[in-house]
This record gives sequence, structure tokens and C-alpha cells, in this order.
Amino acid sequence: MKKSEKLYLKTKDFSITGEPFALCFNKELDMLVTTPQPKAEHLSNYYNSELYISHLTKKRSPLDWVYFLVRNYTLRSKIKLISKFSVHKKTLLDFGAGSGFFVRATTKAGWKSIGIETSKDAREAANIVSPNSIFSNSHIDKLELNTISVITLWHVLEHLSHPDLHIKKFKQLLTKDGRLVVAVPNYKSYDAAYFKEFWAAYDVPRHLWHFSQQSISRLFSQHDFEIETIHPMRFDAYYVSLLSTKYKYGKMKIFKALWLGFVSNVRAQRTGEYSSLIYVLKHNDN
Repeated sequence: MKKSEKLYLKTKDFSITGEPFALCFNKELDMLVTTPQPKAEHLSNYYNSELYISHLTKKRSPLDWVYFLVRNYTLRSKIKLISKFSVHKKTLLDFGAGSGFFVRATTKAGWKSIGIETSKDAREAANIVSPNSIFSNSHIDKLELNTISVITLWHVLEHLSHPDLHIKKFKQLLTKDGRLVVAVPNYKSYDAAYFKEFWAAYDVPRHLWHFSQQSISRLFSQHDFEIETIHPMRFDAYYVSLLSTKYKYGKMKIFKALWLGFVSNVRAQRTGEYSSLIYVLKHNDN
């Protein structure tokens, strides 16, 4: 913990290792920081699970069925969102492409899309879903600058060890009229406040950073980005609440989770603090 950071909450890795971690508050960025953070060479150990949800291509449990149904709906919503952008080219980079379904969907919708995925296993599975479209991290340095109209990070920013370096690279890749689309959990949501250390979206230590609306604004303004629009991810409140009840009570409490997800969304209609938020960012000079 840095001197400028104060303890916010103690939690643990509920999904894989059970190891304890702390969340420390960074006042400058209004952001929570997972402490300690695993070294880069050890971080992959915390993803070594067949159950890691963003890498799934097959339904194995009732929760997986829920995830797949919601994903099919949100894919359409995401495409509808990016289709509203006034961009000269329909070129897209999905950074942290997971199982490749968004790349496939946008390609079918007329975009020239590719994905970047760190996990070798996820990348191999993604290239079955979207053949010859998902690449390793090293591929990003082969891309021509100022050629990508839309770069998307769907629940990816919180996983990046060095977000500033990535943001700089994204800015170089974007066209002048390009958009950066970032979806992250919101630690100021009602469900986060209710579940506290059991809130599944903390997902330590895979999530290294935990953002608020102020966090995103301050972080990206350092790189000359400004928030153009903010959009809710309403289904996240229900899904996260399902997992959170499992962590808190030892088993999922479906009706309780659905009620808490509903309450979270209702309160967010007034406060704007949804469980997860999508930020559309553009260059200040656009």
C-alpha cells in the first residue's frame, strides 16, 4: 500500500485460490487498487480455471446458460451502440476478445474486425468462433497507426497491469474521428455497497483496479480523452448479485439476487450508479 492510499476494504479471491487481498483507495483518481498485486509472471495462475466465465464457449451449468442468454442480447445492444458513431471507416479492434463472439458479431454486421486476446487457450477457442481474427498481444504493434475507428474493451481495463501504456497505444491506433469504448464494473453501485467484500465484481486479484465515473474521467483525461456518453449495463446487477450471494452464503440465492439486482437498477435510475457502465470516449480535439 502506498502512503497516498488508504485501506478501503478487505476481501479475498473467492473463485479460485481463496487468498486474501485488500482494496486501497487512491484519492487522486477516486479508484480502488487491489493490494498486493500479483507479479505479471504469476498473474496467469489466477485465470487457470475451466470455469473462467469470459473464456467459456460451452454451457456447463445453469449460470452458464444465463450468461449465454444475456450475452446474445448484449451483443445486439453493443452493435447498436457502435453503429451510432459517425466514423469514416468501419474498422474495429476488440481488445481482450475472450471467446471471440463480439468479433464474429461485428464482422457479420459489416465491420472489419479483429481481436486481441492474451490467453492462449481462449485465443484458440476464439479462432474457432471467429476464424483467423483473434491474435496475441504482440500483434497490436503490427497494426498501422490511425487506422482503427472503434476500439472496445468489454470488462478488460480492470485486468491490465499498465493501463496508461495501453491507453497511449489505443490513442495512436485510433482514427481522428475514432471512439474508445470501455465497459467496467462500478464500485459505487448499490450492489457493491450491499455485498461489500463479497461483491463478485471485485474479482481480486484478476481485477487490479476498481473504477468509478470519476476514475474513468480522471484517468483518460490524462491522455486527452473525454467522456462522450455513458451507458448502463443493467444485466450486470443481476448476474453479479447471483455470484455475490454464492460468495456470501455459500450457495446462490436466486430470488434474493434478482431482487437486489432490481433494487440496484432502480436506484441507479436516480443516481446513475449502475453495477457496470459503458463509457464512450473520444479525443479532446474531435
